[in-house]
Amino acid sequence: MASSSSSSCSTGTNRVTDYEGFFTARSLARQPSAIRALVPLMSLPGMISLGGGNPNPSTFPFKDLTFSLKEEAGGGEIHVDAVNLQKALQYSPTNGMPELVKWLKELQVAVHQPPYADFDVCLGNGSQDVLTRAFDMLLAEGDSLLIESPAYVGSLAFLRPLGCKFVEVPTDAEGLNPDELDRVLSNWADPKTKPKVLYSVPVGGNPTGTSTTSDRKRRIYEIASKHNIIILEDDPYYYLQFNEPKGPTYFSMDVDQRVLRFDSLSKIFSAGMRLGWVTGPKPLVDRIVLHGQATILHPSGISQLLAYQLLNKWRQEGFLQHTTAVAAFYKQKRDTFLASADKWLTGLAEWTVPDAGMFVWIKLLGIDDSSDLIKRKAMEKKVLLVPGFEFFPNATKTPYVRASFSIAEPKDMDEALRRLSELLKEAGAES
Repeated sequence: MASSSSSSCSTGTNRVTDYEGFFTARSLARQPSAIRALVPLMSLPGMISLGGGNPNPSTFPFKDLTFSLKEEAGGGEIHVDAVNLQKALQYSPTNGMPELVKWLKELQVAVHQPPYADFDVCLGNGSQDVLTRAFDMLLAEGDSLLIESPAYVGSLAFLRPLGCKFVEVPTDAEGLNPDELDRVLSNWADPKTKPKVLYSVPVGGNPTGTSTTSDRKRRIYEIASKHNIIILEDDPYYYLQFNEPKGPTYFSMDVDQRVLRFDSLSKIFSAGMRLGWVTGPKPLVDRIVLHGQATILHPSGISQLLAYQLLNKWRQEGFLQHTTAVAAFYKQKRDTFLASADKWLTGLAEWTVPDAGMFVWIKLLGIDDSSDLIKRKAMEKKVLLVPGFEFFPNATKTPYVRASFSIAEPKDMDEALRRLSELLKEAGAES
């Protein structure tokens, strides 16, 4: 568990009390769905529902469900009876199945020990789902967004069509640079256009693989408090950290109630289950729920059922043991990749050793722009990498590339990096 949460960095004197000033006009216009509002009422004792449009479960072809666990996950089978399966097959609350929401709330308290108790949780179809709803809630066309550079390309793909302006804050081996963040905000000329949101992947950054240090996080939170900034803490690699104890999270420091935290089961349970969740102040989470009422209605009931049945069997201790084993697996993959990188790329490239996640951010020496080398020449040699320019919010040339060590077998990693070394030597000979 995180040893972090007692490390509050202010006294809450800048606590956010008015969230409406952060919401876009589009978000403020959202109203509860008349049909969705009935869902929690249908389970009340004695309630006769003629209001909802739920399909009759007697028409569903599924009777019950039994699934087997791998030996390393505890082995055995989990059986779901007809009653619980029918609940999962029916419409359910937008924020998630109540029993799973309760389990996740208890997990957040145990792991992060937030400094306030009345936070809320909303599940989504992966953390990307609830994250993009948060972007929609907080960013209108023309708004300025504080964003780490380089940044997660999946978020950039959603943000660019929103028409927001990217205010890049550089990162290095210790994560987001608080000095630059403070400089940008302190020197902002027009209060009307000043950014109100900071977006960051603080652990195992995608693409950099590096994490923001505990000291920097405390400083960044203090800066956000001083300038009244909402922090979007996108943390899908939190449980894939290679060193213990884990450092503090922004959520663990959140005396002001200005952090929305995003977690994911994709990297630790299954990517195809599409389950993630947002945690934070109730007024913010409520708006994300309203958005969901008009779009996905709720995450997959079957995915939630599988997750809850396993979590209920494991309890928190078993879940944390599993995540420790997953992190150890990826640490070994990282070490294998780096051994091949040392073997083939020494003198041709530079990189920072990742401390979490699945990625290595590689600087190609003697290369000004990695785009053509990676998109054309590397593909001709049957090596897939992602050119670095894709990860910069504002267009730029860069010598960087992102490599992932999550899937490839050791011999394939080694061969891929051998081919990349050939390319770099050929490029050096041509220049």
